[in-house]
Amino acid sequence: MSAAKPLSALILAAGQSRRFGGGKLRAPWNGRPLILWALEAALAAPVSEVILVWGGDPLILPLLPPDPRLRTVHCENHLDGMGASLAAGLKAIDPKSVGAYVFLGDMPRVPTLLMKTMAKALEGQVLAIAPQFDKRRGHPVLLSAALFPKLLTLNGDQGAGAVLKTLDEGLIFVLAPDDGCLFDIDRPDDLDAPSIRP
Repeated sequence: MSAAKPLSALILAAGQSRRFGGGKLRAPWNGRPLILWALEAALAAPVSEVILVWGGDPLILPLLPPDPRLRTVHCENHLDGMGASLAAGLKAIDPKSVGAYVFLGDMPRVPTLLMKTMAKALEGQVLAIAPQFDKRRGHPVLLSAALFPKLLTLNGDQGAGAVLKTLDEGLIFVLAPDDGCLFDIDRPDDLDAPSIRP
């Protein structure tokens, strides 16, 4: 990342954790609260800022370590779904950013080694980059700022995927080394998963 082309990272952490029974992002996974794994991955990306969007669980905030790049944003309408959380994060982004990674707070094994590769791919007519494993698109996704206006129109449970489906050649993939780009924590049993991260 050059100083002339800053990137941002969003961590969407405003979900209701219904299938988990609540408090998912505070639950311990391999010795640390789940949210800290997503934060670590976002801070490992070549970004000038990390914006964590939270919703109905303010108890995750004291868990966050101090970092000059980290800001938190409260999504007041988080009950409306992921589209609302994404919009809240995009509105808070530095207007100079040329793109933003979108991390999900419940994905602790994303392949951090791909972050720089994804950043280098964001040029020309490329509008989005996503990791891929076993022919499935994963997270995080790196979105060009050119997509922000369209993403701000999403609502309900529509995430960035609704826009990505329309991009055709504007979306490119980088191959992930394992299924960490697909793995998330939905239920308490998922906390027993191994802690492999490339």
